[in-house]
Amino acid sequence: MRNVERYPVEGPNALWQMYRTVSRFKAVRNFVAIQAARYCPELRVKNWIYRNILGMKVGKQTAFALMVMVDVFFPERIEVGDNTIIGYNTTILTHEYLIKEYRLGTVKIGSNVMIGANSTILPGVTIGDNAVVAAGSVVHKDVPANTFVGGNPIREIRRPDAKEHKDEDKRVLLRS
Repeated sequence: MRNVERYPVEGPNALWQMYRTVSRFKAVRNFVAIQAARYCPELRVKNWIYRNILGMKVGKQTAFALMVMVDVFFPERIEVGDNTIIGYNTTILTHEYLIKEYRLGTVKIGSNVMIGANSTILPGVTIGDNAVVAAGSVVHKDVPANTFVGGNPIREIRRPDAKEHKDEDKRVLLRS
């Protein structure tokens, strides 16, 4: 299950009430920064925008491909480890506005993770280290470390066995 905080609303649907949860200034500032980052081909500049303007936690050598869309209202709830690739046109959400409530959840993406193009990551999800998410997937639940998942909704495709894991650990040690 996703780890989200639920906030009930009275009256019109929660999206009509969004500026009660986030300031207009923050929404506009984030929108402009995100659009600049989406089209920016320079990874260092893109990561600087994410860290310093949007308040995201982004690890070393993490790469956000062209057109990645991070959450406009609560990007500071996104954490990404080192050496991770977020594929083209992926969407990372930390909020959901529904009819009778809105939900907020931190998204945690580990190190050495590969997120395929056109994937959607929903609020409150944790993706473990060394995981692979196939292109076009909807990540609606946590993904364990060292697991390959894909689909809409995701399902486990493959998890390396213990021997495969030990062989990879040896290769990493030899490279160090």
